[in-house]
Amino acid sequence: MSSDRGWIQAKATKALNPGQVERTLTRLAEQMSGGETELRNTLEAFPLGEDSLLHLLSVSSICAARLVRDPEVLGWLRHPDVCASSRRSGRMLRDLRAITSGPLSEQNFRPLRLWKGREMLRIALREVAEAAPLEETTAELSQLAEICVVEVLRHWENELRSRLGGPDAELAILGVGKLGGRELNHSSDMDVIFLYSTEGQVTSTLTYHQWFNRLATKVFETFAAKSSDGALFRMDLRLRPEGSAGPLARSLESLENYYSGFGETWERLALIKARFIAGSEELAYDFLREHQPFIYPRSPTPELLDEVAAIKRRIERDVVGHENLERNVKLGTGGIREIEFVVQALQLLHGARNAFLQETSTLRALAALAELDLLPHGEARDLEHAYRFLRRVEHRLQIEAEQQTHTVPAERESLECLARSLGFAGADEFSATLRRHTQRVRTIFERVITERSRDKESGSAGLKIFGNQGAATKAFSELGQGRGSFHVAPRTRQIFRKLRPMLLQWLGDCADPDATLTQFLRFVEAYGMRSLLFELLVANPRLLELVVKTFDASRFATDVLIRRPQLLEEVTATGVLDRSISVDRHLKALRETNAAVGQLDPVRAYRKAQLLRILVRDVLGAADLATVRREHSALAEACLLFVHSLVAPAGDLTIIALGKFGGRDLSYGADLDVVFVGGNTRAAQELVVEMAKSTAEGVISPLDMRLRPDGEKGTLTCSLSTCTAYYYTRAQLWELQALTRARPLCGILGPEYLQRAQLAWRSAGEREDLFAQIDAMRGRIRCERGSGSEILDFKTGLGGMVEAEFLVQALQMRAAIWSPQFNAALDELKRLQALTADETTALAASYDFLRRCESILRRWENTSVSSLPPEESEQRKLAKRAGAKDLAAFGDQYRAARETIHAIYSRYLQKLT
Repeated sequence: MSSDRGWIQAKATKALNPGQVERTLTRLAEQMSGGETELRNTLEAFPLGEDSLLHLLSVSSICAARLVRDPEVLGWLRHPDVCASSRRSGRMLRDLRAITSGPLSEQNFRPLRLWKGREMLRIALREVAEAAPLEETTAELSQLAEICVVEVLRHWENELRSRLGGPDAELAILGVGKLGGRELNHSSDMDVIFLYSTEGQVTSTLTYHQWFNRLATKVFETFAAKSSDGALFRMDLRLRPEGSAGPLARSLESLENYYSGFGETWERLALIKARFIAGSEELAYDFLREHQPFIYPRSPTPELLDEVAAIKRRIERDVVGHENLERNVKLGTGGIREIEFVVQALQLLHGARNAFLQETSTLRALAALAELDLLPHGEARDLEHAYRFLRRVEHRLQIEAEQQTHTVPAERESLECLARSLGFAGADEFSATLRRHTQRVRTIFERVITERSRDKESGSAGLKIFGNQGAATKAFSELGQGRGSFHVAPRTRQIFRKLRPMLLQWLGDCADPDATLTQFLRFVEAYGMRSLLFELLVANPRLLELVVKTFDASRFATDVLIRRPQLLEEVTATGVLDRSISVDRHLKALRETNAAVGQLDPVRAYRKAQLLRILVRDVLGAADLATVRREHSALAEACLLFVHSLVAPAGDLTIIALGKFGGRDLSYGADLDVVFVGGNTRAAQELVVEMAKSTAEGVISPLDMRLRPDGEKGTLTCSLSTCTAYYYTRAQLWELQALTRARPLCGILGPEYLQRAQLAWRSAGEREDLFAQIDAMRGRIRCERGSGSEILDFKTGLGGMVEAEFLVQALQMRAAIWSPQFNAALDELKRLQALTADETTALAASYDFLRRCESILRRWENTSVSSLPPEESEQRKLAKRAGAKDLAAFGDQYRAARETIHAIYSRYLQKLT
């Protein structure tokens, strides 16, 4: 025995904890049949080296106790394949079955606890022997916990079903926190959420909710139980909805209602790591898929980073305490939790647009952030090194007794022992390394989470163009630095510094720099890949001009681009803005959408994209006003014809265009004046509904049927003979005047209708009271449809667009000049000398000026506008967009146009009445 003691003492003397090692080796030798000799042979042949085992015995009293309690485990660890590499779950389960003769649940799961302790010893040994990297250690610990959950759940589910019957529903257990991330340490709680698929009744007195909560309670109580053999993993349910106050298990629908209505930032952080652990994998998948928008919101709240910082402050105040902030490697200053918060906060902010970031592992998510340039590579590297170091320290603290401790000891002797166990020469070297890592982590944490830095260098430069310089300063800061809820990579900030002066230059030319800057910020946030967008704009100043001018010209266009940022690339593709698109080309594209009746969103989306293209051509001056109006008309005609082909494939519904639609003279936000001829009333009704139906993609183009025979009181469709009889017997003059712009679009009755309409129209043109009747209608429109301000009403007021249109139409009718389009009709009137050359030129210029004002006002929201804005500030914006030097110059031009139209109109009123 003395020789035994001498050998054991010699081994113990070299260990970090001589007393513990000597006691353990002595008791092992006493229990072995071959005594010290067998123990010596075992250690000398130990696959990982006897030093690794002695090191484990020095740093872990619980592992030493396990070996003493069951020396056969030492023989098991001696097998070369046991500790040589990590073990998959199948291998772990085979060992579990091999050492268990009876049910795992006997003696309150004692066999499972013993097996778990044996595996914990193996994992700890591999770690201290540096035979396993951090990822292998945490993955094996997590896998071990999962197997325990699966086995316990299987037992209690079978037991409850056999005793109470069972629901026709499924249960899933989700792992969150470190379990979800496969990052458990040697004394982690298992954070889990229980969910079941649906509500119902097992029996008349037992609901699914009650049944599944009994099952969850049984599972939880099993993991909470302790015995002399140790315990299974601790199970923590506080991350479930409503925490400790909520039920242990909830239905899928209940979880959906909770997270959509009450979910908080800390719950998003928890669910980032959520994954399937046990039960129904399909149910777990359904939950994660349905809650993806909650976990990774497309529009994170502005307060998100503030909330993360507040959570960290509460942890430091309420959990750690000031005295331990520098020594707690998990929750203290620069600890593991700060690394996790940096990573998870950036995942929340960017994960919706970058699926690559939707990662449960901290280290893999950290690598993804660096790869996407959302975190500087140097910072990502420093955080990785710190994370590995701090987790290694945490594990070494916990291996000792598998207690949930994260605090580095304050006592010099204990600190020295910890330092040496981690390979440091002493406590001072260890403390310096710890301090270097935590200080670096805190610096990065403060930059990402808590700082609200401002670019002072460029904060106010060039901002005099803005009415609200404070808001502009904030907007530029958010573009270059990110909102409080958004992180911008350093490379992106560098690119923005190049973009900023270019952007300011174009904003200086805007009618409303403040609003345009706000729109630009909204678009950048919606675009997602901020760095890519900024690079495109810097490299292509023409694209920047397009974007700024479009945002200044139209809130409608801005909203379209914010909803569908990819349209920017489509609109600016080579050649797209250089040419008009014909009705036939539109129809070809619409047919390729495969839209169908009741499923016309592809048509609405196509129309919206084309409206954006037309608007950009207009704003950039790539198309004159007449071309823009023809393009609006061609797009509307193609959409109407396409939908008509779906609802009336037999072609038995004839459509006649009237008004500006008939004259190919549409502007932004216009309804389509049409008349239906034929007997297919059902198709006509369906066409009206589909054209006006509003969805998330908008509308196609509402139809205005008030110009049909008998107006709103008339039938939706009418026969050719009914139209003819109406025009000759009951139609008022203004209804015949409206036929000036009649243009058949489709249907077999179109040519015959046009022929009969023209005869009725020419007959009306011979009436002696023609001009008096038209003037009376003009006066009625002025009174009934005006805004009440004569000077602002550029459409219905004196000298407005209606006067010009009515004058031309009256002269057309008198001279029997059939020409639906206004400017073409003017040219014909000049050719026939119904108007003088000077009158034609003056009338055309004045009318086009008013149409230009109308177009500028309408394109802002793509809605009908017929009068100038009353506010002087809005009038100044209109003047700027119209190209006037200032508001006074615009006012002069506006009054001159109105006066010219009214003078010519009055001259012919006197001449023809």
